[in-house]
Amino acid sequence: MTRLWDKGAPLDERVLRYTAGEDHALDNRLVAYDVQASVAHAEMLHDAGLVNDADLAAICDGLREIGAAHARGEWSVTLDLEDGQTALETLLTKRIGAAGARLHAGRSRNDQVLVALRLYLRDAVEDLAAGARHVATALEGVALEQGHIELPGYTHMQQAMPSSVALWARGYAAEINDDADGLRHAHRRILKNPLGSAAGYGTPNLPVDREGTRTRLEFPVNHEPVTAVQLSRGKAEAEVLFQVALLMQDLGRLASDLLLFYTREFGFVTLPDAFTTGSSIMPQKRNPDVFELVRGRTAAAQACLVEVLGITAKLPSGYQRDLQLIKAPLFRAIDLCGDTLGIMAAAIPQVRFRPERIHLDADIHAAAEANALVAQEGIPFREAYRRVGQKLRKD
Repeated sequence: MTRLWDKGAPLDERVLRYTAGEDHALDNRLVAYDVQASVAHAEMLHDAGLVNDADLAAICDGLREIGAAHARGEWSVTLDLEDGQTALETLLTKRIGAAGARLHAGRSRNDQVLVALRLYLRDAVEDLAAGARHVATALEGVALEQGHIELPGYTHMQQAMPSSVALWARGYAAEINDDADGLRHAHRRILKNPLGSAAGYGTPNLPVDREGTRTRLEFPVNHEPVTAVQLSRGKAEAEVLFQVALLMQDLGRLASDLLLFYTREFGFVTLPDAFTTGSSIMPQKRNPDVFELVRGRTAAAQACLVEVLGITAKLPSGYQRDLQLIKAPLFRAIDLCGDTLGIMAAAIPQVRFRPERIHLDADIHAAAEANALVAQEGIPFREAYRRVGQKLRKD
């Protein structure tokens, strides 16, 4: 196997395994986006007079056919191909001959992989935001169907003030919708066209039209100057992961409430059998494993963010191979969040509150009584607070 950078010297196979790592497998999710960006790059090269009509047609048709074959599962990026960029160019050149070797003019694997990653993130962020809104909609459904049921509101794990299922569910729905908005804010860094920056210093002596690829790929702006592109690596990814961590945290807190409400001591809710499991030793048990794992996986999302921040924290300018390591935690967190959103959106509509088991302490209206005294008698709140406190102590 000849790699894009080979110059004839033999390579220790251990080096390939170590440097490629899992990158070849991770790149499989980027193939469709790499094809899209490569077609745009080829069309730009044609407009610049660097690729003729016949070669352009062969390149674009070949790329699309290779992409379609990958989508059908007919090939995948393997270790011997090193990465997705090498795989595409190798397969294209095998398919169409010398014309395939023209495609890499005016770009580097550095801007090639980054544009594919940004196109992927553009879609991934929208998918996660939509998933978050599905969970919020499910919570709104709970509020509409069961919102009239009273719940105690807690502070310091003690009953504090009266609440309701509607207030509980809509509180989470509002924050999860806010998380969806936060995810979309990551577009500020994602939607910058890196093509034309090549290895980080542009494409001297070639009439590369960055505006041409920008418009074809529907990026709002080019990433300028070219030296900023490699400095930006990890920042859009970290911003996405930060928003994922916040969303997972809200889902974890929601799961924690349901776990507490599901205990025999509380008994506020029933959970669907389809979303609970059994015990291997205790016949009476139904275990809320799904919600426990949602709660626990909040930590995994946070760890992915910390990993990316740690990789990029002290790198010098320009491209460094360390940046390759960002993909694994990025993809892991996105997949984790997507799976969690899907299962929560399906489970929440089946949660049933049990009003007969929900007890509100007799003194839960104390704050309301103090407020009523302020409104009725015009006394200072601290005086009203004192009176109600004394009354409750006597009772």
